[in-house]
Amino acid sequence: MSQQPPRRHGTRKPYRRPKKDPVRILAFEALRAVDERDAYANLVLPPLLRKARDAGDFDARDAALATELVYGSLRRQGTYDAILANCVDRPLREVDPPVLDVLTLGAHQLLGTRIPPHAAVSATVELARVVLGDGRAKFVNAVLRKLTAHDLDGWLERVAPEYDEDPEDHLGIVHAHPRWVVSALWDALGGGRAGIEELLAADNERPEVTLVARPGRSTAEELLAATGEDGAVPGRWSPYAVRLAEGGEPGALDAVREGRAGVQDEGSQLVALALAAAPLDGPDRIWLDGCAGPGGKAALLGALAAQRGAALVASEKQPHRARLVARALDGNPGPYVVIAADGTRPAWQPGAFDRVLVDVPCTGLGALRRRPEARWRRRPEDLDGFAPLQRELLRQALAAVRIGGVVGYATCSPHPAETRAVVEDVLKGRGGPAAEAEWIDARPLMPGVPELGDGPDVQLWPHLHGTDAMYLALLRRTA
Repeated sequence: MSQQPPRRHGTRKPYRRPKKDPVRILAFEALRAVDERDAYANLVLPPLLRKARDAGDFDARDAALATELVYGSLRRQGTYDAILANCVDRPLREVDPPVLDVLTLGAHQLLGTRIPPHAAVSATVELARVVLGDGRAKFVNAVLRKLTAHDLDGWLERVAPEYDEDPEDHLGIVHAHPRWVVSALWDALGGGRAGIEELLAADNERPEVTLVARPGRSTAEELLAATGEDGAVPGRWSPYAVRLAEGGEPGALDAVREGRAGVQDEGSQLVALALAAAPLDGPDRIWLDGCAGPGGKAALLGALAAQRGAALVASEKQPHRARLVARALDGNPGPYVVIAADGTRPAWQPGAFDRVLVDVPCTGLGALRRRPEARWRRRPEDLDGFAPLQRELLRQALAAVRIGGVVGYATCSPHPAETRAVVEDVLKGRGGPAAEAEWIDARPLMPGVPELGDGPDVQLWPHLHGTDAMYLALLRRTA
């Protein structure tokens, strides 16, 4: 009688508890906040990082990786969506948003960082087990395995149309911008392919942290000395600017903690400096910042006004933002007042000011480096929503300045509908009475800054000037 082999019973692997990775869990939480609450990453991420550091879970390298995962995933979201759509067996809109966030984090690790592919897949699947459960983690694993078939360039060759067939769509997928934004930026910039590619690429770079030394309270030299060996360098254009090395911590500087200096993009500094430098006919006693929140330009204007014995009125419609303005101006050496008021319904008498700045609400297309999620959140119809407010704020600013005084119209958008079109409509009386004002050439008021265009207004660019894409028009009231 032959002996039968022992019967094999199916064996199951013992359950393994997923490993919790604080860095990737934090990055996932940040992406969920951006998606669920329409929050901005630059507001969500810092408190999450502070909490993790206070709990002892994070060191500087962990914080840097978490920051890269969040910002990189948001910047490249459109590109990763186009690639993931080729790896998922259903439309992406049918994938649960939390699952899609995990997949996007995995895609960025695989295609946008130097993390080895096996480590990126393993870490992302473990994250999925923790935040999604084992069932959906298997789906994530299957998709990421398909994703490893090509590197980023290989995927772009497959999912982006040829440039000659559809330039806007090609650039949009390759450089991760919605098609309508590519078209709008290209119209504003002009020129051929090279310039728009440089601009779109600059939008995907992490911006430097730039400080401003508030005149009369601090100096660029003090800030440079205080940063020691951290590699800070002077600003490119503003005499008050200092650029911090990557990883530099502004809050570690005494001047920043004491309000004598602050964090402010150099383009924003140039706008305030140009308004302050514009030639005036007559006295120079009282200035208005009519859209002052959150207070960066107001603090610089207040310091410049104080050096001339002038006073500043800083007005902001939203009370909570007005409180931020008051905090930024606290300690200003000259006279100032902060009020919560609507610039379209002035709380001041006509002709009361010598200089007026209105940095108007806009789509923010000029600050996509800092708020990468904004490119996916904005829609073309948003332009129509801002248009009446922008024009009315400029009309009221011109009414607020005395004859011979100067108004600066500024916005953090290069879109033609938010820049020169607004100024021309107000000057020509489209939608209201024509303004009695004339252009001032703003270019000489930004000395040393190249490639400012044909004038008289100025458009700054990330790829040309290393600043946000700030726009400035200067107008003198004539009657």
